[in-house]
Amino acid sequence: MASCSIVRGGGFRFSPLKVHIPTKSQLAGPFSLLFRGKLTSRRANSVSFSVSAMGSSNSSQKRDTPQDAGDVKNYSSVSDEEWRKRLTEQQFYVARQKGTERAFTGEYWNTKTPGTYHCICCDTPLFHSSTKFDSGTGWPSYYKPVGNNVKSKLDMSIIFMPRQEVLCTVCDAHLGHVFDDGPAPSGKRFCINSASLKLKPN
Repeated sequence: MASCSIVRGGGFRFSPLKVHIPTKSQLAGPFSLLFRGKLTSRRANSVSFSVSAMGSSNSSQKRDTPQDAGDVKNYSSVSDEEWRKRLTEQQFYVARQKGTERAFTGEYWNTKTPGTYHCICCDTPLFHSSTKFDSGTGWPSYYKPVGNNVKSKLDMSIIFMPRQEVLCTVCDAHLGHVFDDGPAPSGKRFCINSASLKLKPN
């Protein structure tokens, strides 16, 4: 903890800095800094306050584990060049560059084959065919993903039209977007690009 005095007239006076070394358990998880200010004294010519920093340990942060994803690898180290070798031009454009295929042109927009749709990049199961429905949009649509294998985040790529982008939890492949106009029981419509999917029939 370090103390700092603001002296009348614009000067500063610092006390010795004490450094807290985080424990091994604290470093095992994500470590962040939380700065906290505290008024310690108020004198005629100065105001003193203290600033402290502390780390957050992994005991308070839990992450959902993808279901049936097999050996979860670190895909963040895979370069664009390597992805280009693994994927077709259309698959790379959609899954790795956040592109969108034209409506009614994707391989699975009207497919009714029973099975499971997997991520084209890492083979993680994403959607069961039992949750697929005809949304009339021209893209494969589902009302529920497989477990925690799909995540979402705010997409502001179109000005004045905020959307929720959906991605593969394991490899961050762009899948499409999710909307609140789907059928029961979830009320969600996961609007997905065929190029990001690979159907494995039952």
